[in-house]
Amino acid sequence: MRPESIVTIENLRKCYGETEAVKRLNLEIFRGEFFGLLGPNGAGKTTTFGILTGLIEPTEGRITINGFDLLLRPRKLKARMGLVPQSFAFYPTLTARENATFFGRIYGLRGRSLTDRINVVLETVGLKDRSEQQVATFSNGMKRRLNLALGLLHEPDILILDEPTVGVDTQSRNAILESLEALNRSGVTVLYTTHYIEEAQRLCHRVAILDYGKLIALDTPAALIQGFGRYLIHIEFQEAFDETLLGEMERFGSVRVLDDQKRRIHLETDHTEEALKDLLVLRERRGILFKTLDIAEPNLETVFVHLTGRSLRD
Repeated sequence: MRPESIVTIENLRKCYGETEAVKRLNLEIFRGEFFGLLGPNGAGKTTTFGILTGLIEPTEGRITINGFDLLLRPRKLKARMGLVPQSFAFYPTLTARENATFFGRIYGLRGRSLTDRINVVLETVGLKDRSEQQVATFSNGMKRRLNLALGLLHEPDILILDEPTVGVDTQSRNAILESLEALNRSGVTVLYTTHYIEEAQRLCHRVAILDYGKLIALDTPAALIQGFGRYLIHIEFQEAFDETLLGEMERFGSVRVLDDQKRRIHLETDHTEEALKDLLVLRERRGILFKTLDIAEPNLETVFVHLTGRSLRD
């Protein structure tokens, strides 16, 4: 049976002057799905999420949520969405509970319902024992967790997260990811962007890859890796290389230069052992000095590199 759609994006387009940030984007997101939107900086992820939450007006296109047009019923539909932005969205001079009380009242919660909901969300993100602490004294990871808690206060059907684990320690990252997994299991649809490839592989049922505002791939992580993932050999040289070296290395796989100084490349290949042997022979014959040489197994990062020639973090 076909999954039920909760968000449908049709021919979405956003222009800033002559710059087209989102280019005719078409996506369907299913109810209860953990959906990832991947791409480097400037790919259009944040703009797409901004349009979804009503913060940015699209140039063209249509978005329906639960079958209703977002532009025609914005207040009702936005009330069923929770946004966790990349920037911190709270008052640092207030405590965690005071912040939650303030935003909960904006959502229309009052009295016992508000108190109970605050306790639930702070417990969910592991901050209940810090609820009376001023947020300015929180670590970066605790602030990220509070950001998540505030986005959950009104029990949204759809939770939208833009880089929710940027700059956090391992313990806080794990706490956030475990909270998100539990929320998704409870039925919340999650839309997620991240530059941490391991998060997308762990969490997402499907991922869409954007580049320069255009959708270039959409599938499960496993299917994308099987279809596009190749081994990557990253090489950094002690000195700049010349074009004749690149010509010789292209016999071993697909070569891309990563910097203007011509000191870093990556080599895509399906035959890692043979390529490494050939590289070592070439190094000895040409007297080349490698500063570093690393091998990356096929994953979503190598998929993105294969499709765009750029790293997910670029």
